[in-house]
Amino acid sequence: MEKTSTVCPFCGCGCNFYLVTDKGRLTGVEPSPQNPVNKGMLCAKGWNSYEFVQSPDRLTTPLVRKNGELAQSTWDEALQIVTAKLLEIREQQGPSALAFLSSAKVTNEENYLFQKMARAVFGTNNVDHCARL
Repeated sequence: MEKTSTVCPFCGCGCNFYLVTDKGRLTGVEPSPQNPVNKGMLCAKGWNSYEFVQSPDRLTTPLVRKNGELAQSTWDEALQIVTAKLLEIREQQGPSALAFLSSAKVTNEENYLFQKMARAVFGTNNVDHCARL
């Protein structure tokens, strides 16, 4: 058994826990009693944060709709489709028809770049953040 210290990805609190692995397979989490934020405790999200990693239902590649069916795609193709659709909406309905929702699961720098993209590239001020994801 091996333990790897990490920060919980589910909100901006900064709780710390250990990912427990056995023979390279993620098997659980243990809260860090030394962390001043969570003091050895975790919420339900933290306790169950590892379960999705090895789920057989987890998406590992992007899916795009082709001829009415979802099909595996490359990241480049999927991002091009999203970009084209956002630009189409902006062109047809104006930038106020777009909204961007950011997350506490990424860094402050990534959130800054995200809002900058929404405002500078797509021309909308409809940017919000939800730390309760």
